[in-house]
Amino acid sequence: MKSIAIFCGSSDGALPSYREHAIALGHELAKRKITLVYGGATVGLMGAVADAVLEKGGTVIGVLPHFLQNREIAHNHLTELIIVDSMHERKAKMAEMSDGFIVLPGGAGTMEEYFEIFTWAQLGLHKKPCGLMNIEHYYDPLIALFDQMTSQQFMQQKYREMVIVDTTPEGILEQFAHYKHPSVKTYLTEDRT
Repeated sequence: MKSIAIFCGSSDGALPSYREHAIALGHELAKRKITLVYGGATVGLMGAVADAVLEKGGTVIGVLPHFLQNREIAHNHLTELIIVDSMHERKAKMAEMSDGFIVLPGGAGTMEEYFEIFTWAQLGLHKKPCGLMNIEHYYDPLIALFDQMTSQQFMQQKYREMVIVDTTPEGILEQFAHYKHPSVKTYLTEDRT
């Protein structure tokens, strides 16, 4: 993998370990010479992971909509900062530039980014791994929801298996190295034909 997009909060969250894990992830990306593609801000976990990559001499590309330049405080020390017109363009650009996606703790915006990119994978629009860093069990409720979707037959098992979860940067990157994308989403089953 040459580049990974990170989706995460623009705040640090309630626990210091969220920031500590963001920094550890940034250091691991730099160590492996994997370019970080992220939202382009200096604040919260976004800023922590970017600063950590830069601190270790790594490459960081930020993608930021112009209307957020002042709100999220654009990072001025990145390898490259790409300014786009909209949130849609931001996600599309990040997806285009990345070989995989890691989600750190975050709020509604982080979830929206994750679900869109995960849905694109289900539909075969890309074949890149999408992983959740489940720091301090933050994503346990979401993982339970995926299990509920599967048991209630709103998600096929092969797509449930696309939900990559780990608690460490090394663990999630190791799973990415062995990721195999399932076949494209189908709506008809044999009993319906």
